[in-house]
Amino acid sequence: MQPYEGIKAWQASHALALAVFRATHSWPKSELYGLTAQLKRAVISAPTNIVEGRARLGSREFRRFVGISLGSLAEVGYLLRFAYELKILEEKDWKLLESQRKSASKLTWLLLKSLNEPEEPRPP
Repeated sequence: MQPYEGIKAWQASHALALAVFRATHSWPKSELYGLTAQLKRAVISAPTNIVEGRARLGSREFRRFVGISLGSLAEVGYLLRFAYELKILEEKDWKLLESQRKSASKLTWLLLKSLNEPEEPRPP
């Protein structure tokens, strides 16, 4: 079984989480417990759910956690847009983070799709 660090969806989600944490460091202190906290919770949820799902027994559980990860990435997309429209996030930063998020979402979707494919029967 491949460790989670080798999963491309985790790698992309992890990189996105690091980028978002760095980007929000300079956000207004008035948003520390609002938008900033919500975005950080959502973005860290994506790689964390892949890690937790990978540790579970069976692909059914893993699928469930990967699906949660995909939902978290969608939430991140909205929160980044909201921050951009509030002028908290500069356009160039929004475009960069959104590009990373889309990449992470695509890889996570592909991971979920691969987990939905029927497993090949194993020889006795």
